[in-house]
Amino acid sequence: MIIEEAVNVLKLEAESILKLTEKIGSDFEQMVNLICNAPGRVIVAGIGKSGLIGRKIVATLSSTGTNAMFLHPVEAMHGDLGMVARDDVFIAISNSGETAELNILLPSIRALGCAMIAFTGNPQSTMARECDLVIDTGVEREACPLGLAPTCSTTAQLAMGDALAVVLINKKGFKTSDFRRSHPGGTLGQRLSCMTGEIMYSGSAIPRVPMGSSMEDALSEMEKYRLGAVLILDGDHRVTGIITDGDIRHMVALNTGGSIPMNLKNIHVEEMMTAEPHMIAPELPLYDALNLMERHQITILPVTDLENRLLGIVHLHDILGKGSLKFKA
Repeated sequence: MIIEEAVNVLKLEAESILKLTEKIGSDFEQMVNLICNAPGRVIVAGIGKSGLIGRKIVATLSSTGTNAMFLHPVEAMHGDLGMVARDDVFIAISNSGETAELNILLPSIRALGCAMIAFTGNPQSTMARECDLVIDTGVEREACPLGLAPTCSTTAQLAMGDALAVVLINKKGFKTSDFRRSHPGGTLGQRLSCMTGEIMYSGSAIPRVPMGSSMEDALSEMEKYRLGAVLILDGDHRVTGIITDGDIRHMVALNTGGSIPMNLKNIHVEEMMTAEPHMIAPELPLYDALNLMERHQITILPVTDLENRLLGIVHLHDILGKGSLKFKA
């Protein structure tokens, strides 16, 4: 019985979120453009459970490139309203749209000249009528059997806030390096502040074959190290090319019958490799490596000196934290 009730709650909340997809329309798009173009901050206000959701939305926005602040409606009426400026965008959160402590604040926000947005489950409410844009976060019912405790409604508010934050990430071109600057104490931030040379594979841990090698030898090296790539080196240990799993899949797709040809000894790596691949220096931070990978849609980078001589290799999984992070001694 206990498990069934818990499962039912999760299903109800999941269904509430999915039904929001039917409610997203032009007001949401206008909200995103308004926030992107506003010179001020996003000010979020709410009371009770909606206030807690507002604080979470502010935290997510702030950490992903949108300057945001939470404003407690009661404190605002006792002096904190002075923190709001006409260039700000104001978001009011209330499921009923009839929260007295919040609604009494709205005329003052309007007088300041702020753009006003309502997150509410009642588009016909007093709060909705006071705002320029209305984002419908309404749900059919709460998961609470008494219909009293905010459950599905607060989940819907939170999900809509996440939708806003993620769309703004893409709209503003927010990058992983930007995330790192606002999360210097986080696990990902600590990784990205490391130097590439600190976590690169080096020495005998690097898959490589010399120029002139057969594809059979290259595939054997790739299988041995399982990093998804093999580097091609010239006689001076300089990186001249790279062959990845993607190159192999491309070869299979082009081959008649869809199977790898048996005469791999007759195919040289120069015919398959990507010449002059993207590389990185060991003294550059990992967030530079990650940005390079994101920009060129690759998952592995050779680490070289100024003359392109091989020093190491770094994989996306090691940057993002697959497994434990091991530093070089």
